[in-house]
Amino acid sequence: MELKLVEVAKPAEVNLILGQSHFIKTVEDLYETLVAAAPGIQFGLAFCEASGAGLIRSEGTDEEMRGLAVEAAAAIGAGHSFVVFLKNVFPVNVLNAVKACPEVCRIFCATANPLQVIVAESPQGRGIVGVIDGASPRGVEDAAGVAWRKDLLRKIGYKR
Repeated sequence: MELKLVEVAKPAEVNLILGQSHFIKTVEDLYETLVAAAPGIQFGLAFCEASGAGLIRSEGTDEEMRGLAVEAAAAIGAGHSFVVFLKNVFPVNVLNAVKACPEVCRIFCATANPLQVIVAESPQGRGIVGVIDGASPRGVEDAAGVAWRKDLLRKIGYKR
């Protein structure tokens, strides 16, 4: 077995969700889940089929996001993994719906940060071991940091 580090290419303002599922139906069910969770959502998703034809299956409402999702899925190349690229919406707006999709087994991350995926490769194929989401902490939050965080969450409408 060999470990590889896969850098996921994406624009800074784009969010993504990386997960694992178990069935080809994932593509259509995640599409339906996302459009129901956030009407007007702009996204692209790609799913790596782990058997049969072994194709990357994709759907979406935005061709740029769909293209990014296919590129990321191809780079990661892990069977039954999926990636969703989100434009103008935060993962928090759709994450519970994605997690409730019957095919979804787990979520590795939901982020706008730079992302590296740790992939294990064997003669059988590839699997996701984990992720490196953003950077390491540079300190501990102080009173000013608490005030900034609370203010931000209220400004963007996530807290009252």
